[in-house]
Amino acid sequence: MNVLLLGSGGREHALAWKISASPLLTKLYAAPGNPGIGRVAELVKLDVADHSAVAAFCQEKKIDLVVVGPEGPLVAGIADDLRAWGIRVFGPSKAAARLEGSKGFTKDLCAKFDIPTAAYGRFGDLASAKAYVEKVGAPIVIKADGLAAGKGVTIAMTSDEANAALEACFDGAFGAAGAEVVVEEYLTGEEASFFCLCDGATALPFGTAQDHKRVGDGDTGPNTGGMGAYSPAPVMTPEMTERTMREIIEPTMRGMANLGAPFAGILFAGLMITESGPKLIEYNTRFGDPECQVLMMRLKDDLLVLLNAAVDGQLAHMSIRWSDETALTVVMAARGYPGTPEKGSAIRGLDEAEDGAQIFHAGTAINGGALVANGGRVLNVTALGKTAGEAQARAYAAIDHIDWPQGFYRHDIGWRAVEREKAGA
Repeated sequence: MNVLLLGSGGREHALAWKISASPLLTKLYAAPGNPGIGRVAELVKLDVADHSAVAAFCQEKKIDLVVVGPEGPLVAGIADDLRAWGIRVFGPSKAAARLEGSKGFTKDLCAKFDIPTAAYGRFGDLASAKAYVEKVGAPIVIKADGLAAGKGVTIAMTSDEANAALEACFDGAFGAAGAEVVVEEYLTGEEASFFCLCDGATALPFGTAQDHKRVGDGDTGPNTGGMGAYSPAPVMTPEMTERTMREIIEPTMRGMANLGAPFAGILFAGLMITESGPKLIEYNTRFGDPECQVLMMRLKDDLLVLLNAAVDGQLAHMSIRWSDETALTVVMAARGYPGTPEKGSAIRGLDEAEDGAQIFHAGTAINGGALVANGGRVLNVTALGKTAGEAQARAYAAIDHIDWPQGFYRHDIGWRAVEREKAGA
């Protein structure tokens, strides 16, 4: 098969790494890719926003499958446009991608189909939103309705923080994404990421993970796109997984079909495991980043076979095998992230670090023959271990070999799982 992968981050490097191992693969192309992806795929200069140019490339290179990595192209309808050209695509339609593209759409779906989630209000103006905050009180969660690169959510512990977050949204801090906001009940519990491979009718569980959103050690500082993750998430016991499928995923699949937008692709449920059970925080309609990196490390089956089954509506006949080991990834970010990251600093020592870990490139470039930082989140240092503690130790040992003074990272990725292991010892 000839495969085209769209995207340029750590998630896409992990997907490229796994797809490249498939005996089904003839040729893997990536647009635009990054230097890490370039080790397993041919990089092509394509404007992913120009859907007709992508389609023309697919026809020229006889592409058998397009795998869409990031959410932006999906929300913009690239899957529909390529399918109109007769090109097979892994990823949801524009109508189904609303699950990520509009938080308000997802909240309304939950209300209509009795899917457990936080109480909420939707607002298109500042005064109404502030009045709701005054009525409900803090702590409370403020979310820009649209895509904001993982940065449009504020967990406000006071009404003043909530009002400041609302003002930022309506003042244009997140562009069009903040023209409408969702104001949500603050849920307490443990967060988990739950994935399902979907073909429009069947949803097949595709692993669990736990992300670390805050930039600093001890879960401090502002939210980011994710500073690290591990898989599996111990909080997602077999019983909790079964409840999540029955109470959240299956009603969502039925609801989307009912709305004429059956969901096919990866459905990524951000969950809060509360005292009363799982509640949906949000949906994403693509693999998580950096959750994808740890899932690909643990996946024992051929990813390309599974993606084809999802595209062809054959998931009812499939099962998925996972390694019993824990995978853990630590994000190395450029100084200044999640604000304005410093770009252009040289990164050395990756070859030595890769002796004990798999390093996925997230925001790198080649400048004058040297590998340099070219984004906020730059590297994902990923390792396997028999326990979370062992995986954690291997990932941090690999980081010790990386020479990048302008980078930083959290030192406590996986702490919940490690503490559980110590408590159970």
